[in-house]
Amino acid sequence: MNCMRFKYETGVATLVQFIISSLFILVTQTGSSVNGCLKKGNDCVNNLIVSIVFFTVVSIVFGFIWLVGYTAQDRRSRRLALLLICMQGFLGLLALFSLKLNLHSHNTPGIIGSVGLLLLSAWILTVAFRLVRAKGGRVVARQTGRRRRRHPTTDL
Repeated sequence: MNCMRFKYETGVATLVQFIISSLFILVTQTGSSVNGCLKKGNDCVNNLIVSIVFFTVVSIVFGFIWLVGYTAQDRRSRRLALLLICMQGFLGLLALFSLKLNLHSHNTPGIIGSVGLLLLSAWILTVAFRLVRAKGGRVVARQTGRRRRRHPTTDL
């Protein structure tokens, strides 16, 4: 896969966020369910149902964000990119609050998940901001003030 896609395409960025978040939730909820079943055998079914519902809701939310990111990229829509920025800002705030709580309770998987979500949100925010700045055009590398020297063409 081309490395440039990670810098400029909101669809790819939100897909990566969807996959990583879904896998992380799946692993942590599976571990939580197994741990709950080993400690309290009578609550095993209830814990499993709650874990499945939580995984489904989180996957649907991140799937919707992926859909918005892909559509914003495909249509080069400034409004959808702004919506994506708002959603990622909200996720970033949730990650910060979750990080604070997890640091207080010394929850290592929670800390890893919060930091990961915070980094993914920041990455998608920058990609979506580039899309907004492009104003419906192609997202290109930032110019540093230097202009490329053009060679005059001579028609003979």
